[in-house]
Amino acid sequence: MNFTRTSIPDVIIIDPKIHGDERGYFVETFRQDTFEAFLGFKVNFIQDNESRSHHGVLRGLHYQLAPFAQSKLVRVIDGRVLDVAVDIRVGSPTFGQHVAVELSGKNKRQMFVPRGFAHGFVVLSETCTFTYKVDNYYAPECDRGISFKDSNLGIDWQIPPELLHLSAKDITQPKLEDTLDLFEYKVNYYA
Repeated sequence: MNFTRTSIPDVIIIDPKIHGDERGYFVETFRQDTFEAFLGFKVNFIQDNESRSHHGVLRGLHYQLAPFAQSKLVRVIDGRVLDVAVDIRVGSPTFGQHVAVELSGKNKRQMFVPRGFAHGFVVLSETCTFTYKVDNYYAPECDRGISFKDSNLGIDWQIPPELLHLSAKDITQPKLEDTLDLFEYKVNYYA
C-alpha cells in the first residue's frame, strides 16, 4: 500500500497494490499493522458500513462529537464519487479547508478521514457502492453536520446544485460559521 499525506496532513490517501491477471484481480484493502505504522498511533475500527446510491446523491457533510467522534476509512467498491473531508478543528492551521479526492471502484483508492473532520461525498457515476470503516459507533445525540453549499468552504461538488439529491437533514445543515459544536484543535484525538 502507498500512503500519501494530503494538503491537510492528517487526511491520508491510500493507494493499494492491485494484482491482476486473466482471472481478475486481488487487492489487500486493509492491513492494521501497516496502517498504524504509517499513522503513528492506533485506530481501532469497530464497524463497517455500506451504502448504495445513484448519480447526484450527496451525503454529508457529517461528523460526530465526542465521546462518539469517529475516524473513517472510506472507499468505493463500484462506481465513483468525489469524497470530501473538511477540517473543523478550531485553532487548526487548516481550519475550514478541505480535501477532495475521486474514489472509484477502478482506482481502488481510499481516504482516511480522522476525528475532527466533517465528511461527505457525491456520486459521479450512474450508481455507486460506498463502504467505510469507523472507529466509534453511531450516536444520534452526537450526530452533527455542515451545509454542503457553504460557499466559504469552496467545495466544487462537480454537479450543479439543482441536480443533487439530498436527505431532508442534509438540506438544512448550518454553515460552518454558524456551527457551535466543533472540535478544539489538539495533536492527538486518539489518546
